[in-house]
Parts: sequence; structure tokens; C-alpha cells
Amino acid sequence: MNWITNYVRPRINSIFSRREVPENLWTKCDDCGTMLFHRELSDNQNVCTSCGHHMSITPRARFKALFDGGIFSEVAVPEPMADPLQFRDQKKYPERMKAAQKSTGERDAMLVATGEIGRTPIVAAAQDFSFMGGSMGMYVGNAIIAAAEEAVKLKRPLVLFSAAGGARMQEGILSLMQMPRSTVAIQMLKEAGLPYIVVLTHPTTGGVTASYAMLGDVQIAEPGALICFAGPRVIEQTIREKLPEGFQRAEYLLDHGMLDRVTPRTKLREELITIIRMLTGQTPAVWGDLPAPEAAAATPTSAT
Repeated sequence: MNWITNYVRPRINSIFSRREVPENLWTKCDDCGTMLFHRELSDNQNVCTSCGHHMSITPRARFKALFDGGIFSEVAVPEPMADPLQFRDQKKYPERMKAAQKSTGERDAMLVATGEIGRTPIVAAAQDFSFMGGSMGMYVGNAIIAAAEEAVKLKRPLVLFSAAGGARMQEGILSLMQMPRSTVAIQMLKEAGLPYIVVLTHPTTGGVTASYAMLGDVQIAEPGALICFAGPRVIEQTIREKLPEGFQRAEYLLDHGMLDRVTPRTKLREELITIIRMLTGQTPAVWGDLPAPEAAAATPTSAT
């Protein structure tokens, strides 16, 4: 037994070797490459503090920053048929669903909640792009109908945050049927005289853009969001021409009359409070008197 090899060398290596830093402490900005401390990034709602690039954010994190005190109650969404087409590609559809549910902790690609924003009660719905690309399936259709029915029942405005790669291919024609279903749900709000505000986030594409994402009374987008039906690469390959700079991005659509506002995520809460109070005939907000988005001791609640 060689005590230098078996004891001394490992001991020296353990003293002078670098400690591993957990990977989840830092996030690299996709745009400027800056390394961002996770707590700093979270406090800024997943917006790069260096260049202002808007990264993806989960519906729960978004609602925590949106509602007064970060407190909201979930609205129950009816469960659709699990695998109506018995679809299978490289994996069975139920297997893909279980993997997405495990990685996100959510039932599907949309979360519906009620709460107050600037002391004004609203209903909100948000898509989760990390759940199978935020794809629109039967559950998302059910969620929009549940959100609209809750808004009508409570006589509250509906604010919807879209983020989707389009319809869910694993549900075929049934996913496309959610386009007219969601359109009818939005019409319920119009007939009840309730405001419907859409915040389009990156990316909002396909059948989502062709239905409920473009039917708002007010259309707001986050900076740099891709908003389209067919993507720019598909269009370029079809027409064989180079597209204009920034084509189908939020700023381009604003310049061409497709949007009302392009608002940074960190200023979106104030913008929504102003718009909602205006559309509901309330007096302007007194900003120093409004509750903060997240109180120190408050945590989001769920009621399913």
C-alpha cells in the first residue's frame, strides 16, 4: 500500500480542487450573453437587467408579479378526453403529457386565475410555453371557456397572456376546433360588455394568433415578441424573398397598426391597471396608494 498515492494525494486534491457551483444559480441571456444571478433575474420578472431581453416566464410567476400581494385563486378547468386520437409519433401522446406535467408541475398549457390588480378584480389566463410549446389543445379551449364564464359570472374583465407555437398536432382536428370555441367564448364577454385585454408574449403563432390572441379590445405585446401565423422562415421559403428587418416582431406590428401598445414586462402591471380602470369607468389610480404586487408574507393560493 502506497500511503502517498492512496492518502496524501487525494487529500491535497480535495483541499485545492474548486468547489462546483450549482448550475441553477446563473442564467445566460439569450440576446447579449450576460450571466445573470437567478435571484436578480427573478426579481426583474425574467427580463435581462443588461439589455432588456424578455425571457420566458411561467404563468404562476407572472401572476405572482401581477396580482396584488401576489395572491390569486385558480379557476377549475374541465379535464378533456386524455388521448382522443390514440396518437403516437416517437412517443405516445400520454407519455409526452406526463413528461410535460412532471417538468412544469402544471396540468396543461394554460392557467386561469382570479384576483385583484390595483384593487380591481379581474380574471386572468396565461399560457405556459414550457408545456409542449404552449400548444392549443382541448384543455386550452376548455380553459378559455372557463375563464370567459368566470368573468361573465363575476362581471370582471378578462386579461389573457398568449404564448404558443400553435395548435397541438397530437389532437389533430380537435385542436383546431378550439379556434371557433374560443372565439365564441370571447363573444360572450363582448355581449356582457366586459373588457377583454390580450397581452401577446414571445412567441404567439399559428392558430392561437388566428383566433383568441387577436380578438382583444386592447392588444398589448411584450418587446421583441414574435407574433405571426406562419413563421418568417416559412414565408421566405415560399415567396423566395428576403423579409424586412424585424418582420412579425411586436415593434413592426405596432408600426403597421396591428397592436395598440408594446410594453415592457416590468411596466405591464401599471399599464393594465390604467387600461382596466379606464375601460370599466373607474377613477384613475393613485399610485402611492396601490398595494404592491407581492407582499413579503404573501404566497399565491390555489382553489381548484
